[in-house]
Amino acid sequence: MTAPEAPTAASASSRAKGTPPPAGTAPPPAGASPKRIASPRSPRERFDRERARLREGGGKERQEKLRSQGRLSARARLESFFDPGTFVEIDPFVTHRITSFGLAERRIPGDGVVTGWGRVEGRVIAAFAQDPTVFGGALGEAHASKIVKIMEFASKVGAPMVGLNDSGGARIQEGVVSLGGYGEVFHRNVLYSGVVPQISVILGACAGGAVYSPAMTDFVIMAEGSSHMFITGPDVIRTVTGEEVSHEQLGGAHTHASRSGVAHLVAPSETDALALTRRLLSYLPSNNLEDPPSSAAIAPPVSAASELEGLVPAQADRPYDMHEVIGRVVDPESVLEIFPQWAPNIITELARLGGHPVGVVANQPQVLAGTLDIEASEKAARFVRTCDAFNVPLVTFVDVPGFLPGTQQEYGGIIRHGAKLLFAFSEATVPKLTVIPRKAYGGAYDVMCSKHIGADYNVAWPQAELAVMGAEGAVNILFRRDLEKAPEGERDSMRRRLTEEYASEFLNPYLAAERGYLDDVIEPSETRTRLLQALEVLRGKRQDRPPKKHGNIPL
Repeated sequence: MTAPEAPTAASASSRAKGTPPPAGTAPPPAGASPKRIASPRSPRERFDRERARLREGGGKERQEKLRSQGRLSARARLESFFDPGTFVEIDPFVTHRITSFGLAERRIPGDGVVTGWGRVEGRVIAAFAQDPTVFGGALGEAHASKIVKIMEFASKVGAPMVGLNDSGGARIQEGVVSLGGYGEVFHRNVLYSGVVPQISVILGACAGGAVYSPAMTDFVIMAEGSSHMFITGPDVIRTVTGEEVSHEQLGGAHTHASRSGVAHLVAPSETDALALTRRLLSYLPSNNLEDPPSSAAIAPPVSAASELEGLVPAQADRPYDMHEVIGRVVDPESVLEIFPQWAPNIITELARLGGHPVGVVANQPQVLAGTLDIEASEKAARFVRTCDAFNVPLVTFVDVPGFLPGTQQEYGGIIRHGAKLLFAFSEATVPKLTVIPRKAYGGAYDVMCSKHIGADYNVAWPQAELAVMGAEGAVNILFRRDLEKAPEGERDSMRRRLTEEYASEFLNPYLAAERGYLDDVIEPSETRTRLLQALEVLRGKRQDRPPKKHGNIPL
């Protein structure tokens, strides 16, 4: 019997792919040039073909549909976000490992998420972008492993992590394996919280498990019209509760920016959301061991300092816009307001002071008289903790009459929620500077970064009132019996006289300054200069705390 002829490389390759070699094909002579055996399966052609498949994602039809909606592909989003030519993709050929439900024939390179790193203003940033054209961006095991890998890379190199989210949730075909993948991502969100900044940009409909990872990141940015977030969609809600609600009403950008407090920032479009993310990063360090990036200081107009004098009414109950005060103290055009639509009775902003990023917390007398309520307390506490995690100094402007009274607030847990802000300010170790332009009453005086809870530099303007409550309320309590005994015709004049005397003696900043609760009483026009001086000195602040696993914030 004649031994079978040894297969050639070409014939072996053909049989491996299930295609027999053409009839009459002779084996190539020894030492033949590779050019003489060129075929559609040559390494170069396969490389080109596979690269082309990567850019197609879920196919040309789905990509075209995405473009017709005015939306970018996953790769286009990343290319728009990063400095030109700096994006480096990793794991482009990863695919799922599932064979059931017909998935064996639907293995798409990348498995619905593009991951890698690039540069923003020269700094290394890690990122992923989910591809809605591949299984609707749904997360499976391989998809999750890619996200976990780039998150771990971000932690290793100390780079911010940005996620461009566009996902329908867990991939149903993979069952509990996809849920396990989500768990792995969530776990990294927590592990790296406070280690590197984590930013989630919502660029499509994110449902179910797809919303929990963004909720644990430091900032959530949504695009108007195209982005939605909800645990269960309108159809499920209609079935379970009978409620009729649209996608936009349930989980649109403005819903989460103004009502739920899930979205920190809203942009008009996808490209605007990506540009806004780049701007946000300019206030944050790459990791918790670095200081935020500084830039050239820009001083306000010369007139700004003198204008502060007339901005704040002397009467404690008259409203004014605290934004006007802040804008004349910080560097011009440097303010990025966080949560501008949610709980507007308190202001939280990133800004620059002398070119250095600072976090600004301020009561807003134009809304609810600047009182602290449940949402304002939670909003400010979250912001304070974020600034503290990433070495951003805090500047607090105080004009607060107290906590908002009422059964709705008490039943809703204002005690617990107010304690969150108290805890956050007390816990923070970054430089803390506090200015009291007009009033600080009651427990809210303590909570709004007073000297007693660790503020480093506290000043007040001459008209400031620091007391348990306003003069009229105090007189009604302290002199109640005397007022009741006075003849009815004399009570009003007696009340006015006592109120004026109480205000003159107790409603001023000097009693607090005498006890060191204030470091100084300053002219309004001095505010920027004094803050700059204190910030320069406090930049090297070091503060040791008792060793512990972690505090127990009243959640």
